[in-house]
Amino acid sequence: MRNREITIRVAPEAASLYQSSSEEKKRTLDALLGAWLTDAGKSVCPLKEVRSDATEQAEKNGLTPEILSDILDGR
Repeated sequence: MRNREITIRVAPEAASLYQSSSEEKKRTLDALLGAWLTDAGKSVCPLKEVRSDATEQAEKNGLTPEILSDILDGR
C-alpha cells in the first residue's frame, strides 16, 4: 500500500522533535499515527472514552508518566 502525505497541526515542540528525528524514527512515528488515526476513525466511542480506556490500560500495565516520557525521549 502506498502512503499519502497529510498535514496536521501539532504543538511547536512536537513539530521540532519530529523534524529532528532520524528517518527510521519518523517511519515508526508515521506508522503509529497512521494506525491510531485508522482506529480512531473506525471507533464509535467518543475520544474522551478512548483516552480514558487507554490511560486505564496503560496504568494497569505499569506505564507511568515518567516511563512514557523516557520512551518518547528515546531513553
